[in-house]
Amino acid sequence: MPTILITGANRGIGLEMARQYSQDGWKVHACCRNPGRAGDLERLETGHGGRIAVHPLDVTDGGQVRALASALKGEPIDILVNNAGVYGERAGFGQVDDKVWLYSLKVNTMAPLHVSEALVDNVAAGDRKVIAVMSSKMGSIDDNTSGGHYVYRSSKAAVNIVMKSMAVDLSGRGITVVALHPGWVRTDMGGRSAPLMVEQSVSGLRAVLDGIGPADSGTFLGFDGSEVPW
Repeated sequence: MPTILITGANRGIGLEMARQYSQDGWKVHACCRNPGRAGDLERLETGHGGRIAVHPLDVTDGGQVRALASALKGEPIDILVNNAGVYGERAGFGQVDDKVWLYSLKVNTMAPLHVSEALVDNVAAGDRKVIAVMSSKMGSIDDNTSGGHYVYRSSKAAVNIVMKSMAVDLSGRGITVVALHPGWVRTDMGGRSAPLMVEQSVSGLRAVLDGIGPADSGTFLGFDGSEVPW
């Protein structure tokens, strides 16, 4: 049974990934901060015949990250998806709150590296050997023509370079590392005006993850398979 681990799996893209992968027979390790308050994820776990295992995980808590790695020690993970993220605030020039900014960097940029470090042996033992982060086109320097959104943009641009470095550092272990752009998706973060339904985004992301290999490591890919400019 192929295995995927997803952080931030209690809602939106993470929840839909857990749903689609489990329906296709994958074992899913679904992580979120408060499983007791994640009703949709709990119901999904109950309805999928033991294929979903829910784990408490605040990705900014080093003790919880280490505890998860200890609980999964020796278990192969085919795909690790660092999906947990925050928007922070829609702050423009002269409006940025440094505390919000630093927390966003901790969640969006630092945590994917530390979670990947903790679980790299699991991924190396898997058949697919893929580590992905849910980035955003908002982190593309080339695509930024509208300015603003300093907190979110900078955290996603930063995680892109983290993933690029990780791709280089892990190439010797045969691990493929990619940053993903899910599109503008109708979720709590994306809002009701977003044109893309979460089911469409996740279906596209799955096709991308299914088709990549070592030659794609270090790339930034959209849900439609296109390469996103840095």
